[in-house]
Amino acid sequence: MRKPKALNRREFIGSAVATAATVSIVPSHVVAGSGKTPPSEKLTIANIGCGTQGIREMRHLLNNDQVQVVAVCDPNQFSTDYLDWSEHAARGYIRESIGDETWGEDLDGVPGGREVGKLQVEGFYARQTRSDRYTGCTAYEDFRELLAQEADLDAVKIMTPDHLHATISLAALDHGKHVATHKPIANRMTEARLVVNKARETDVVTHLLAWSDRPQYRLIKEWIENGAIGELREIHNWTARPVWKQWNQRPKGSMPIPDGFNWQLWLGPVPDMPYHPHYTHNVFRGWYDFGGGSVADMGHYSLFPLFETFGIIHPAVSAHAYGTTSREISGHTFEWIDNSASFPLSSMVRLHMPDQPTLPAFDLFWYDGGMKPFPPLEIESDNRNMPDEGLLFVGTEGKIMAGFRGSTPQIIPRDRMRKYTGRKSIKAGNDSYVSYPWLDHMIHRTPSPGSFVRAACVTETINLAAIAIRARHRVDYDSARMKITNHEADNAFLTREYREGWELHT
Repeated sequence: MRKPKALNRREFIGSAVATAATVSIVPSHVVAGSGKTPPSEKLTIANIGCGTQGIREMRHLLNNDQVQVVAVCDPNQFSTDYLDWSEHAARGYIRESIGDETWGEDLDGVPGGREVGKLQVEGFYARQTRSDRYTGCTAYEDFRELLAQEADLDAVKIMTPDHLHATISLAALDHGKHVATHKPIANRMTEARLVVNKARETDVVTHLLAWSDRPQYRLIKEWIENGAIGELREIHNWTARPVWKQWNQRPKGSMPIPDGFNWQLWLGPVPDMPYHPHYTHNVFRGWYDFGGGSVADMGHYSLFPLFETFGIIHPAVSAHAYGTTSREISGHTFEWIDNSASFPLSSMVRLHMPDQPTLPAFDLFWYDGGMKPFPPLEIESDNRNMPDEGLLFVGTEGKIMAGFRGSTPQIIPRDRMRKYTGRKSIKAGNDSYVSYPWLDHMIHRTPSPGSFVRAACVTETINLAAIAIRARHRVDYDSARMKITNHEADNAFLTREYREGWELHT
């Protein structure tokens, strides 16, 4: 098996082009008339997390001429044991970046790790500059070393498992760096509050990557304001996730830590436990320690732009959840599995949302793992079934059905849609969150509509849903005090037990 070639430490930030014998710098006046951004004016960014999603989205950073990727970071050096949507997707993205259709042809599995990220970055820039070799990207094992060493760094993009998002965000904000992170901001309520408050105090740009502009939500809001369904009472949102393998108890025993993988760094703030591949890579989301479940994985995509469009600024005040249960055979009996380690295979959550500036109190329902609402009479009268993923608005006088993130909305049944006299359609937006120019906001230091501060409400609501799943009973929540008020013991779910040296403090 051939590993990616480990390249040298980058020699300088910006457009550092190294050939086998020389290093040349293109002066800014040369590129001034070419339409290219001079190296001195580019946003320098580090990509922290080089798993499959990090590799996939690296293309969007590299193809942006206003950006220079100067560093990558991951506690894993290199391996081919990642999980992805297809076996050769990651390999294809790397080939596309470096312009080599033969790269990785002798690799078995899905590649990832910091050396792969470094190869992807330097291979891309070498191709762009027509150089035999480019050495402008440093690969770090530890994000703390990256932030300490990269003095001229402008921004970080966080693509790690959920449990590290807050720790890295806070460290980057302390260093005055712009921060973009994959969802969620944090998988603990207390950590999310720390990050949001820190973002509010700084003058840097923050962005939660799950944000997107959803024109269809504006159309749905218009229908509701025009009285198409009366007063809003319920919103139902459901996804077919999880797509990852979901375990219902911790793995027994331990496995050898792979060569080149810093397990302690991967754990970060989580107390030490034996290494097992059931925790890492694309299955981390299913564990309470490391992920936020399907509601954090997908709920941000649908609910963040919905909350923004509808002016929902006050988080849920209570949540009640049900999840699937399981048993295993023990000898000649069935033994109940008391699962306190991972999210259930499927769940249903009811969140009570208080009065909002432009909305009365309503209930927000979340479903995952194949669960979804039963078809309302309006759907059955059209001889239709509920889609695998979707969104349903229930009012006092009618209902609106849409895709998971509000696409193709329709008043139901079809006959009522035909009779509606107002605007019936709107130009769709771009479904891809990666296409939103959040980098432009960092370059020009303008507030992003997907900022951490604006994501505070949806973040607390989604984290409360996860707490209700763990608690297995209704939880009442006081956001002002950040406290569960009806079951004192449940307040332990708002935070985590920290490994020594990784504590986060207010």
